[in-house]
Amino acid sequence: MASKHCFVTVGATASFHELYGLDGKQTYASAVAAAGSTGVNITGFELDKAGLGRYMRQAKGSGKEAQEGVVISHAGSGSILDALRAQIPIIVVPNSQLLDNHQVELAEALAEQEYVVHGRLEDLVKALQDAEQLRQRQREWPPPNSGVHRQAKAVGLRGILDEEMGFLD
Repeated sequence: MASKHCFVTVGATASFHELYGLDGKQTYASAVAAAGSTGVNITGFELDKAGLGRYMRQAKGSGKEAQEGVVISHAGSGSILDALRAQIPIIVVPNSQLLDNHQVELAEALAEQEYVVHGRLEDLVKALQDAEQLRQRQREWPPPNSGVHRQAKAVGLRGILDEEMGFLD
C-alpha cells in the first residue's frame, strides 16, 4: 500500500517545535492513520537556503509508490506560497506564542477564501480530513477561490452595471 507523504515545516525565524509534536501531543502518524490513510512519511526542515519547494513537491505524490500528501506548516507566508505554487493542500497552524501574532489573521483569511486549511495543534485529524476535502474542491471547475461563486447574478441593466463596477453585494 502506498504511503502518504506529510511535509512539516516550522519556520526559520521563530521555531515552532510544537508543530513537530515534540510537546507530547497527538503525533502525525496517529493523526494520519485516524484520518483514513495507511501510512505517512514525515519530513521536516527548519531552514534550507535553497527553499522548501523541492521538499514540498514530494508531498504532491507521483507514480505508483506515493499517494498525494499534504503540507503542514506554521502560518508563514513564504511556506504558504511555496505550497500553493506546487498545488499541494496545506494545513497552516499558526504559532500562538508569537508576539503580535499575524499568523492567525493570515490563516483565517486564506482559509475563508479556500486556499488553505486553518489547522490547530489540538485537532490534526480534522485538519487532515479538511485537507482532503480541500484537494477535491480545488479540482472542481471553477475553483472555489476563483471569485465566480461570489459574483452577483446580473439582473437587467442595474445588475450588469453593478457587476462591471465591482459591486457584488
